[in-house]
Amino acid sequence: MSTQSMIYYDVMDTPVGDLTILATDEGILRVDYGRFEELHSFYHSWTKKHLLRSSFTHLPEHEYAKQAAKELQEYFARERETFTLPLICYGTPFQKSVWRALIEHIPLGETKSYKDIALALQASQSVRAVGGAINKNPFSIVVPCHRVIGSNGKLVGYAGGLHRKRQLLELESYRHRMKVKG
Repeated sequence: MSTQSMIYYDVMDTPVGDLTILATDEGILRVDYGRFEELHSFYHSWTKKHLLRSSFTHLPEHEYAKQAAKELQEYFARERETFTLPLICYGTPFQKSVWRALIEHIPLGETKSYKDIALALQASQSVRAVGGAINKNPFSIVVPCHRVIGSNGKLVGYAGGLHRKRQLLELESYRHRMKVKG
C-alpha cells in the first residue's frame, strides 16, 4: 500500500454500540467497537506501526466506508449473512490464517471452540496461539471471532465484551432458526 494514500473513517451506530470503520482507497483496514475519538490514540499508534503515518479524514461517503456501513446495517437487519468487503490485513501469517479460518469455518448460526479452529488449521497444539490471534482481530463482526467459544461451550473472551458477544450470537441464532424453519 502506498504511504501516500489517505485513511478515511466513519462511525456508525449499531444495536451493539458504536463501530468505527477505517478504510483506504484499497479497502477496509479495521472495524472496531467505539467512537473514533475514543480510539484515536490507538489508531495513531497502529497506523504509525503498519502504515508509517496517521492522518485521518472523516468521510462517510468514501466507497469502502460506505460499503462497510451498508453491509453491517444489512447484517443487523437480518438481511446479510456474509460480508464482501475487501479487507486489508496487517498481522503475522499465523494471525491471517486464523482470521481466514474464522470466515471459512464458522458460518452464521454456528459456534466453534478455539480448539476447533486450531484443528481446522492443522495446528492442534496451538490453541493458545489461536486465542491470541483472535484477540488481535481487526475486523469486529466482519471476521466472526464472536462465534468462538470455550471448549466447555461457555462464552469466553471477546474484545467487545461478553454482553456484545451474547447479543451477536442471539441475533445470529434467531436468523439461523428462521432460515431453517422457512
